[in-house]
Amino acid sequence: MHWSRAAEEAIAKVPFFVKKKVRKKIELEVEAMGASEVTLDHVQIVKQNFLNKMEDDIKGYQVETCFGPSGCPNRIPKAKDFAERVEEILKKRDLKSFLKSKVQGPLKYHHEFRVSLSDCPNACSRPQISDVGIIAAIAPAVRGSECNQCGLCSEACIENAVAVTGEMNAPEIDLSRCVYCGQCVKACPNETLVALQEGFRMMIGGKLGRHPRLASELTGFFSRAEVLELIDGILDVYAAHNQRGERLGEMIERIGIDKIEQMVMGQIR
Repeated sequence: MHWSRAAEEAIAKVPFFVKKKVRKKIELEVEAMGASEVTLDHVQIVKQNFLNKMEDDIKGYQVETCFGPSGCPNRIPKAKDFAERVEEILKKRDLKSFLKSKVQGPLKYHHEFRVSLSDCPNACSRPQISDVGIIAAIAPAVRGSECNQCGLCSEACIENAVAVTGEMNAPEIDLSRCVYCGQCVKACPNETLVALQEGFRMMIGGKLGRHPRLASELTGFFSRAEVLELIDGILDVYAAHNQRGERLGEMIERIGIDKIEQMVMGQIR
């Protein structure tokens, strides 16, 4: 649907985490009116209705994904139904009812528990500012055939974590620099570098708002099953220690990341 310039300027001011939802809602409303163009008047009318009925649209959680499934070349393969499995866990918790019991006043979108899934460390879905951020990862290792010293792995690594000096019979990997993107493994023509492990990194406690906080990374490299189990554990801790509907990041600042991580890891088998 075509948007007027004034309408585009107005929608540009909407916070990014609800912009897609607001844009879709406006287009549906305008279509129902029988109009073929979204004008500023339409935006203002829907905005007012949206603000008045915001709580009706709130689920209590949000799951955001990146562009990986649409054909991103950086994507690290993962199960197609992973986002759906994550959403199943969140849905079973009835987080909207939980938040209504904790929050003083009407629910708003910033109260929702947010999970972000990224198919590679480029992290287009912004896991660093979500309550739970999940990043697909590949741990590289020198396990394959003899290195032919081509240097393609080093060229592929923009973190300068892989070096081929000519003095060694295999590449050297600096894991302190590695972000586990797997590009070096993909570039190696000789299978000298292989994927030692494919899984996920996990981050917790990110948020925006008045007091923004970048998420803290949990210690470890996790399988799909472990990630799903960890989300359950995180939600257990979140429910047990939440005050007034606070975000997980606020809880971490209040209790401490070490204690929160200890409680979360203690929830899983």
